[in-house]
Amino acid sequence: MATLVLSTVGGLFGPVGSLIGALAGQVIDRELLFKPKGREGPRLTELSVQTSSYGTPVPKLFGTLRVAGTVIWASDLVEQRHRDGGKGQPTVTRYSYSASFAVALSARPIHAIGRIWADGKLLRGAAGDWKERTGFRLHLGGEDQPPDPLIASAEGLALTPAHRGIAYAVFEGLELEAFGNRIPSLSFEVIADAGPVPAGQIVEAVSGGAIGAGDATRPIGGYSAYGETLRGAVAPLIDAAGCWPAIAAGRLRLVGGVGAATAVADPDAGAGAARTIDAADRVPQRVAISHYDPARDYQLGVQVATSPSGAAGERRIALPAALPASDAKAIAADELLRAAAGRTRRSLRPGWAGLAIAPGSRVTVAGEAGLWRVAETTLDVDGVALTLIPIAGPAATRPASPGRVHPAPDRRRGATILSVFELPDISDPSGDRARIAIAAGGSTAGWRSAALAVSSDAGARWEPVGTTAAPAVIGRVYLPPTAASALIEDRRSQLVVDLDTDPGVLNDATSAALDTGANLAMIGDELIQFARAEPLGAGRWLLTHLWRGRRGTEDRIGRVVAGDRFVLIEPAAVALVPVVGGAGTRLTVMATGVGDAEPVEADVTLTGRLAAPLAPVALTVRPGDGGRWVHWTRRSRAGWDWLDGTDAPLGESAERYQIRVTDPAGASFEAISTAPHWFLEGSGAARLEVRQAGDRGLSPPATLTLDPME
Repeated sequence: MATLVLSTVGGLFGPVGSLIGALAGQVIDRELLFKPKGREGPRLTELSVQTSSYGTPVPKLFGTLRVAGTVIWASDLVEQRHRDGGKGQPTVTRYSYSASFAVALSARPIHAIGRIWADGKLLRGAAGDWKERTGFRLHLGGEDQPPDPLIASAEGLALTPAHRGIAYAVFEGLELEAFGNRIPSLSFEVIADAGPVPAGQIVEAVSGGAIGAGDATRPIGGYSAYGETLRGAVAPLIDAAGCWPAIAAGRLRLVGGVGAATAVADPDAGAGAARTIDAADRVPQRVAISHYDPARDYQLGVQVATSPSGAAGERRIALPAALPASDAKAIAADELLRAAAGRTRRSLRPGWAGLAIAPGSRVTVAGEAGLWRVAETTLDVDGVALTLIPIAGPAATRPASPGRVHPAPDRRRGATILSVFELPDISDPSGDRARIAIAAGGSTAGWRSAALAVSSDAGARWEPVGTTAAPAVIGRVYLPPTAASALIEDRRSQLVVDLDTDPGVLNDATSAALDTGANLAMIGDELIQFARAEPLGAGRWLLTHLWRGRRGTEDRIGRVVAGDRFVLIEPAAVALVPVVGGAGTRLTVMATGVGDAEPVEADVTLTGRLAAPLAPVALTVRPGDGGRWVHWTRRSRAGWDWLDGTDAPLGESAERYQIRVTDPAGASFEAISTAPHWFLEGSGAARLEVRQAGDRGLSPPATLTLDPME
């Protein structure tokens, strides 16, 4: 008669143990759980590499886990063109792209999506904020979910599956400039279940209820289950839970090392008891568990347990689960203890009563310490024989560390803070178009940029004008400076500002640095420079040692009030945008950043004041035949430095001056000069106003009062 061996799950059809039941048990054991056929299950590296191959399995996700997913649909790239440059500069055309696509995440419904990484950097933060502009929809995988509207509009509703039972994400118009104008490699923090899930519950769900949860209560933070066989999907998890499948009450369930046990009598107990002990080299000295560590943004972690009594060698276990380092180390230590306990095998023949004890059951044996597991039940002509393995208790708790962690920075983009004002383009003072300065920053340190558009008709039409420059330091005047001269350093005034952008940092500057343009700021409509910056806390700064009325704004000294804008003017942080329109034109600038719930708008009315020439200075008078010579010194926006023996650059297409002469009675006349001097006939009292006539208007006047000549 053949010998039948029922290992682990034999006896599914009852304790009587008919030959048919025994054979069926072997088939279940081999096909359902332990069939070693081909490629069995996930590898940890596969969960971090995004794929788009047809036929790629989609895992069933449990708990919270980071996965790459599988691209299941994508549109063609959408190209945008941006032209930069203007008069005096070459025109440069930049191309940027956006893409729409869908990514399958889980073959069972999920609860939500947390963070999303793109090329290893956060695309979406823990608070749900986006770092780059994109549309996004999440389909949770319900059996009633409709087709995605974007895919349906591109493919046609009749050709668009709803992917019911599959959780997937759809990106609509993801801007790709930050990723080298290509679709980045994405990974998702998928929250399939709220909180950790018991290992047995996962096994029961994956097996469709064929295996009951039983004693497998170890909490698993996250798990990815897929494979060509059920064995490949759940065997690593069953081992990690310290359990094994067994028959209980006519059903297959997971049994652990703690709980009630059946007492088994051994007729041969004592010195004649059959016992075998395998060689020590069957037990590894080290067990290494590779897993996904939540403390490392779910990147691969490895925890190792060692035993001085083990033989040289290491067993490596790839567990596609999200576990803290301490849990992974505990699993490794438990595996070592189970391996050591498995060296011992105890055989006994309890008679035909042994048919009532299913393989996998916990038993106690008279005269033997601890609990034992029925590893095999053998049925032969002599009756029933049981092979037992001692059940190892849990390992002692050991400290574990995930190692040094460098998570991807999660900086919220924040809302855009926008300031728009007139500012001359020092790099191209001869330009024939008006320019406005656009400075923008963010309410949080993660803000990077915003798309810009300009309207000259109160928002009826918008013209895109590119993007903002680098983040600027923007705030408001809390305590304005007093009136002072533009000719000497103002050491009397104290300017206090509150900064709105983050980060908001101001620094001191030496006189030499100020002379080269450092610490230039717009307060209201006055340009100043400051040598000292003292933080007062909560974003408030005290600025002293001021240089006032810089770059032709001396007429604005004393006009700044509390609440006026403060903008630190740095070349990299200010976008100069050419606009069409004369004095009085009102423009609206719209900025749209990733962190803005609604676009941010700011208005500016063009005056042309900062594009016109500067007022002449150093008016002097000298006697001449029949009158007086009036001389002055030209200033230019094309050259702010005073160089001995060298005139300032003209900065205009021609040199012309308008002179107005007014006598004490109020009568006046005008004259034109093409040089920085003019002869006034007569010797009477008069008031002179001299303005430089430029390509974009007249300068403010330089005045001189003449007394009567003796």
